[in-house]
Amino acid sequence: MGNITAIVLAAGKGTRMKTNKAKVVHKIYGKELIKRVVETAFDAGIDDIITVVGYKKEEVEEVLGDSVTYAYQEELLGTGHTTMQAIPYLKDKTGKVVILYGDVPIVRPETIKKLIEKSVKCEEHATVLTAIVNNPTGYGRIIRDNEGHVKSIVEERDATDEERTIKEINSGIYCFDIQELLLALEKITPNNAQGEYYLTDVIKIMNEKGLKVGAMIVEDNTEILGVNDRAQLEMLTRLLRIRINQEHMENGVTIEDTNNTYIYDDVKIGKDTIIHPNTTIKSGVIIGENCEIGPNAYIRESCIIADNVKIGSFVEVKKAIIGEGAKVPHLSYMGDCEIGKKTNIGCGTITCNYDGFKKSKTKIGNNSFVGSNVNFIAPVTIGDNTIIAAGSTITDDVPADSLSIARERQLNKEGWNKK
Repeated sequence: MGNITAIVLAAGKGTRMKTNKAKVVHKIYGKELIKRVVETAFDAGIDDIITVVGYKKEEVEEVLGDSVTYAYQEELLGTGHTTMQAIPYLKDKTGKVVILYGDVPIVRPETIKKLIEKSVKCEEHATVLTAIVNNPTGYGRIIRDNEGHVKSIVEERDATDEERTIKEINSGIYCFDIQELLLALEKITPNNAQGEYYLTDVIKIMNEKGLKVGAMIVEDNTEILGVNDRAQLEMLTRLLRIRINQEHMENGVTIEDTNNTYIYDDVKIGKDTIIHPNTTIKSGVIIGENCEIGPNAYIRESCIIADNVKIGSFVEVKKAIIGEGAKVPHLSYMGDCEIGKKTNIGCGTITCNYDGFKKSKTKIGNNSFVGSNVNFIAPVTIGDNTIIAAGSTITDDVPADSLSIARERQLNKEGWNKK
């Protein structure tokens, strides 16, 4: 696609969020808004990213680190002014630049790729990402000429009655020719009631110059939704959850209740696995084929679960490698552990992985049986083909082919209660 840069606008306060933090560092489905947008740009093949920060900029910088170049906006004077802060980082570049927003977090990388590809293929100096909506109230309308090119973007307050009937709206996401954008930014002025510089004025300036301005209609309107308050944050979280669940179902995973299943980003699940309701699976987890997960299961980070595994109700698993055919049926915590093939973990079993200073590991071999209510005091290694008696607290390694009993001998004192 040639030289591509992205500018992410992330300088605003987010007053309607009623927050003490920068709006864009609030999390959506476990990941900061701004981080999602930047990762989307990376996934779209854009390596050169300029993030314009302002209000509580140190919070944004802490999230993104040195993965981006920072530009700074001292006064909040509109999207055009925010974009202008990136001029020093663009003036020596050629190619295309994509404008993204730190509070529009669920646009797909594929959409950004298609926008860039259309802009390049059609030799457009500006390409606007648009959407067709049934109720366009509040949005800028896309005015096209007879050839389908974008003639202008008219804000609702400035639109005629006829223009207000137009259902194609501006998302605010653009792909520009870098040098033409720089020339247009020099000409925009704050001649409006708000005294702000509007990025939409760039489209008008380019049209007046006779440049080619096109548009691409987004396939999924939810991608262009932004976060202005907590209610919208919840709504977008819900949309993202549904999207992720849908992708897994399309890949052969059964999800019994998509409204009560929480699968985060970057989770891999094999086909014919069944996910029962009220299950949470965190980012980076790998689950094999023909597994059964839940209900009320919590699969945390860094878990690798092989084929034909059962993770039952009220089970929490963290940093665990679970072998093929193993079972953790219910009411157990398996943290920092390895569980071998076809091993059964009894109800109420816990790997005691933290001694107050460090985390330690429990290893349980293949074809083993762990009775109910067993505590493994890590670090500890259990060999293959072992049986751990119910109610045991295991503090030492257990060799293969052994029965281990680690509990006090029962003592009955008859008549003691009467005395």
